[in-house]
Amino acid sequence: MSDGTQGRPGAAARGTAFAETMLGTLRIDGEDRARRIRLDLTVRADRRLRLLGTTEARATGRVRVAGWADDPCADGELEISPVARRRIHYRLAFGAGGRRFTLDGWKSVTALRPLASMTVLPYTLLEDGERIGTGTLRFPLGTQLLPFLASFRFPRSEDPAVFLAPRWRGEPGRTEVWYTTLTDPESGSGLWLHHELTAPADGSEPYAHGWAAVFPKDGPVRHARFGPAGWTPGTSGFHACGVTAAPGRLTGTAEDGALSWDLTERVTDEPLFTFPRWSWRRSRLPAAQMLPAARAAYDGTFTHDGTTLTLTAAPGASARIYGHGNARRWAWLHADLGGGDVLEIVAAVSTRPGLRRLPPLVFLQLRRSGRTWPRRPERAAVGWAGAGRFRAGLALPTWTVTGRSGLRRIRVEVTQPPEGTLALDYTDPDGRHATCRNSERADAHVLLERWWFGGWRTEAEWTLDGTAHAEVGTR
Repeated sequence: MSDGTQGRPGAAARGTAFAETMLGTLRIDGEDRARRIRLDLTVRADRRLRLLGTTEARATGRVRVAGWADDPCADGELEISPVARRRIHYRLAFGAGGRRFTLDGWKSVTALRPLASMTVLPYTLLEDGERIGTGTLRFPLGTQLLPFLASFRFPRSEDPAVFLAPRWRGEPGRTEVWYTTLTDPESGSGLWLHHELTAPADGSEPYAHGWAAVFPKDGPVRHARFGPAGWTPGTSGFHACGVTAAPGRLTGTAEDGALSWDLTERVTDEPLFTFPRWSWRRSRLPAAQMLPAARAAYDGTFTHDGTTLTLTAAPGASARIYGHGNARRWAWLHADLGGGDVLEIVAAVSTRPGLRRLPPLVFLQLRRSGRTWPRRPERAAVGWAGAGRFRAGLALPTWTVTGRSGLRRIRVEVTQPPEGTLALDYTDPDGRHATCRNSERADAHVLLERWWFGGWRTEAEWTLDGTAHAEVGTR
């Protein structure tokens, strides 16, 4: 490889991120009562807030309307301009019952009533551009002001597309992967798109290949491979075998068109480094994994054996792997926890002498309310001088990860249903084989606790029923 800076976004500017909760009511036209509504949003801007100017920001999170809607994948935009335009404009899209709606409104900022004008949001609910309801949301100062102020972060603003550029620079014995996993909210089907470049260790010609798979809610798993084919280096993403994984777009076919897909990707979260950031930049570990965007929404079609799934704002993520091959044993989890929260886990035993006798090293990153825990990925894997490492029990159909960092501890239990798990063979650059057992319809239970006045108390708890993405690999 080169000096390891491929994929580095350079001197990235600092952005702004914060979390906001608002409560209120919605009156739908034609109904004689108002419904309660709650917004839990994570807001991100690619620059620091300009209080005297205008800042454009992205908003993602959860919209809940009592007895009518509960969409954990709402997304939209904010125009933050309290002085220049004297308003904070919200425009959020969410789904309910197979329909798409837009919440459009703004806080009208005035010096005469600064507190009320900054905390009250009148809005209109639209469907296909037509009004179907109105309402008012309020920021509850008494319970939310301190969490709101504590949520402010100024992360590096990085372009996810930069991390899709190929890393391989002609060395033998390398493998590079672009993969995408998502869940169709309408049918409950899970999808998996895997794109791989393999450079054999014996110096023979590199080749590109991969597969697509669909995991129906009711029915057998279906998959098909594409390639192998020659590799032509490009500047962005994967382009081979008539298949493309590029910024904002995923297209391709497999098995002579038995499976085909045409998807657009809308990034809704910042990059997430499951392994230490330096390991991705400098390739000092046997392999490293990261997510160009921790969460994304997908629109388009996926067809298998004459059945077409039409996806609208399907939640998922795209990830990258670069290294020398697969681990001796491994487990992986991607869990969209809703409300902008996401959990990524890789637990692996290396094939290298001296490392393969160690228990699995766990790399765990929980992004919650815009903040990532543990702060450094190394903490979960190595602890403090070897003490306090997170632990993994790798088995099927259920595997677990437990650990503690600071005043928090976590327990994750993942169950991969046998009827919804696909076994696939991998070939490493050195010619050795491994088998992964993947489920894009796994179940997961996540318990996060915090030490508080002499005892452990539940801080957050999530249960995913068929929407977690997981796999266990062995040799």
